[in-house]
Amino acid sequence: MIEFDIKTTLATQPLERLEDMRDAADQVLECHRILKVTDDNIVGELIKNVETFYEWNHYPDGDVYDAVSHSQYYYHAHPADERANEHGHFHLFMRPQGMPEGVKPAPIPEYEAPDDPDDNLSHLAAISMDSAGLPIRLFTTNRWVTGEVWYTGEDVCRMLDHFVIDHAQPSWPVNLWLSGMIRLFDPQIRSLVAARDIAIQARRESHAGVNIFEDRDFEVVAECDIDIESQLASVEAELNRRGAG
Repeated sequence: MIEFDIKTTLATQPLERLEDMRDAADQVLECHRILKVTDDNIVGELIKNVETFYEWNHYPDGDVYDAVSHSQYYYHAHPADERANEHGHFHLFMRPQGMPEGVKPAPIPEYEAPDDPDDNLSHLAAISMDSAGLPIRLFTTNRWVTGEVWYTGEDVCRMLDHFVIDHAQPSWPVNLWLSGMIRLFDPQIRSLVAARDIAIQARRESHAGVNIFEDRDFEVVAECDIDIESQLASVEAELNRRGAG
């Protein structure tokens, strides 16, 4: 678990980033407010039409894909004994057509190009949710976990600003919420992606001859706890410190 010094980190952020994080927090909290009116939450909204919720299945079936931004996500759950205090988690992705110019798969020995170039998707981050449908942590994973194609952390971070699900299906509040979450917790996600690369390299050096990217004993690479209200309070404190509150 990464201990994240939010105060120090926010002090290094451009003003435009801080303002965007504050706007994203407003968007996220508005989604919560709207759903709470009918005693719903983010997870319940996404799976409301599911008769039986099965572990490992993707929800919704076939994932959610934005054909304009080429962002993608799904929600699923592991057995309870594998994820402490977690109901399930969202996996967020970017497909090649939505990636910034010049981004290519990392030159790793284990890389095999897929038949369809559009399958060179990158995993950005995952968001763990508790039984109340609230986010509790962020994490990054090893390659085999999602079947992604590996990109350097630097390139993954270049993709973050391009993630948005800007349509109404299967749920407008959920799509807005995820689009806001990746902006609100941008500093944490960037740190987790960087920590991912460091941990992967360390494991490659300590496990010579092993295909680390297929190592089933190496799944969650980096993670940190999150709290929306605390994040917003920290952002507002930094904006106020700069006289931009």
